[in-house]
Amino acid sequence: MRAVPVPLALVAMIGLAGAVLGRVYAGPLLTWLVLGAAAGSVLVSVAARRLPSWLVAPVSVLAMVGWTAWSLRLTATRAELPGGLAEVTADAAANGIPRLLTAMIPVEPTPDTVLVPLVAAWLAGLAGAEVAMRAGRVLLGYLPPVLLYAAALYVVGPNADPAIGPTLALVAVAVLGLAVPARGAAGADAAAGLAPAVRAAVRARLAAASAAGLAVVLGLVALLAPLVAGQVDGRPVDPRRYVEPPQVETLDENPLIRISGWALNPGQQLLDVRTQRPGPPGSAPAPDGGPGAAGRPVPIRLAVLSDYDGVTWRVGATYRNAGRILPVTAPAPDSTVETVRQEITVAGLSGRLLPAVATPRQVTGARVAYDPTTGTLIRPEGLTPGLRYSVTSALETPDANLLATADVPAGEEVARVLRVADGAPDPLRRLAAQLAESNGAPYARAAAVEQFLAEHYRLVADAPSGHAYPNLNFFLFGPRNAGGQRGTSEQFAAAFAVLGRLTGLPTRVVVGFRAAGDGPVRAGDAYAWPEVLFEGLGWVPFDPLPRPDEEPRPVEEDFRPAPEDPPPSEVPEPTVEPTATPQPVAAPGGPTDAGPSTALLVGGGTGGMLLLVVAALLTLLLMRRSLTRGRLARGDPGQRIAGAWREVTDALRLAGHPVGGDLSASEVAARARAALPFGADVEELAVLLNQTAFAPGTASAEQAARAAATAGDYVAALRAARPWWRRLLWSVRPGPLRWPR
Repeated sequence: MRAVPVPLALVAMIGLAGAVLGRVYAGPLLTWLVLGAAAGSVLVSVAARRLPSWLVAPVSVLAMVGWTAWSLRLTATRAELPGGLAEVTADAAANGIPRLLTAMIPVEPTPDTVLVPLVAAWLAGLAGAEVAMRAGRVLLGYLPPVLLYAAALYVVGPNADPAIGPTLALVAVAVLGLAVPARGAAGADAAAGLAPAVRAAVRARLAAASAAGLAVVLGLVALLAPLVAGQVDGRPVDPRRYVEPPQVETLDENPLIRISGWALNPGQQLLDVRTQRPGPPGSAPAPDGGPGAAGRPVPIRLAVLSDYDGVTWRVGATYRNAGRILPVTAPAPDSTVETVRQEITVAGLSGRLLPAVATPRQVTGARVAYDPTTGTLIRPEGLTPGLRYSVTSALETPDANLLATADVPAGEEVARVLRVADGAPDPLRRLAAQLAESNGAPYARAAAVEQFLAEHYRLVADAPSGHAYPNLNFFLFGPRNAGGQRGTSEQFAAAFAVLGRLTGLPTRVVVGFRAAGDGPVRAGDAYAWPEVLFEGLGWVPFDPLPRPDEEPRPVEEDFRPAPEDPPPSEVPEPTVEPTATPQPVAAPGGPTDAGPSTALLVGGGTGGMLLLVVAALLTLLLMRRSLTRGRLARGDPGQRIAGAWREVTDALRLAGHPVGGDLSASEVAARARAALPFGADVEELAVLLNQTAFAPGTASAEQAARAAATAGDYVAALRAARPWWRRLLWSVRPGPLRWPR
């Protein structure tokens, strides 16, 4: 029985580490798997205690492989992941650590989130058992389980309550394991059988060693106790802050720009959808026949765009790897919830955004990452034709009877969806003020904006993409004979959202598809719609698109912003209408004086603007070239090598692959190679940069010239891989002039 306490203590300590880590997992499965790994590793060492020490590790590793394979199969089956065991294991081994640190909490036990804890627990049990039982160093054998426990605390970080109970249990188990003497050690005297003089010397040395050890322990306690006590009320560090979550490309960050391309190719099949709606069919209708009206097809949401900087709408999401079950958010108090299940097969849709009905609750058949703030899903590996997945969503429908009196929230929590970027054109502000002037209630303001857009503008498929302030200004007020007052759903939704924010409404833009029942979803079904946030009702969709059978009315009939107050002695000039040609006003007593013609004024103004634009572009081009020459040709060889490196990092940032300042040169070179696999040898440039950093003054002029050539070749190749319009703007983008050196 004296041999039992130490193995039991090791198993219990490793099991406690699994329990601490399991606090951020969904369900107790991880804790039981870690406990099984602890018991298996310790029992293998106990059973093989008579074997040579060099043979125990291979036997234990073989047992670990068996237990791990069974655990991975179990978790893959429970999570309904596609693929065989070999494929799942390879993916978990390659991505286990980053996915564990970027997974959404609570973490679902899947192969990639349980592999690392299982292997770590088994190895800790193997090392602890061999040191404690075979070598007889019990205290030293406790070190692997204690380190595993500390690692579990670190991984959990601030995402769970303090683990006071498990920590006290760990200390108690360790003390019990030490309190029971090992077999053959009870009552034994290390100095028995020795000569009296030798026995006295041995006992004296043992006493001195014990006293010294006690003094060291007390000293460490006195030194470290204040530091440890000071951290009791501190917030633990979250290791997830050091791991970059899954990212998306530009088209996924702003899918609104894809609307015009899809509209020009409406027959392209993007998805195939099968829908089940087991919930009650009699839910309340959405406002004004919006996209979520009861009895109508449910729109499939691709992305939610909440951030607008005056140029582009962006998702602005932070994605976390998620399991099959997604976090549940409380529905709006005054809304009904219907469960919608869909089976979606990807056909021609590209990118990483994963379509789903709002709000997704469960996804099977695909590994996903999720942003709970916007409700946007992505597949980090990207969409592929034939990908099939099932998604269960909670479709919220607000009570339409409460909309007329509902208020909108305010404050820091909704500042993101209320922010109006600087530079909003004055006509937009005047139009928003005019629409809100006679509509005090929030819903009345939203309905006024919706009605104005639906009655005055034309929906076309060939309108160019664009939703920056100048684009919206032209869409709203541009002459019809020049392409103004017509657009795709991109311009309608973006104009509604901007005008809504200018009137104090929290708005966002949603990109998705109209699903006309079961069957294919084509590019012509893609559209964008705005949503407004109301207190107690949540996000309510609006439909500013014109009705197919209605002819739009001219804008000038309604939009007549009042002119500035003129001096009393002057006759106010007529308001310049966006689509009307100004008529001269006859002065009293005779004809007006002859002046420059309108064509001359317009031509001169346009020519002057073009000259200013060309001059600005030439100035930026010269400044960029001067910056490049200065980096590559000025200074000593070390400075020129550093300049070449900055050329490469600026090029990566221009190409949409920015690198953080916390990365080493080798890591940046690896990312550069991933961004352009067949480009110049950036690794050699990274070696030269490290040489100049750690051995200043050792770089030669030849090395500096080679670094400049390498940087030039890589930047040229990276630029050549961009679309033609990005290549045109590459040399005139002002970013490198202001980015930190």
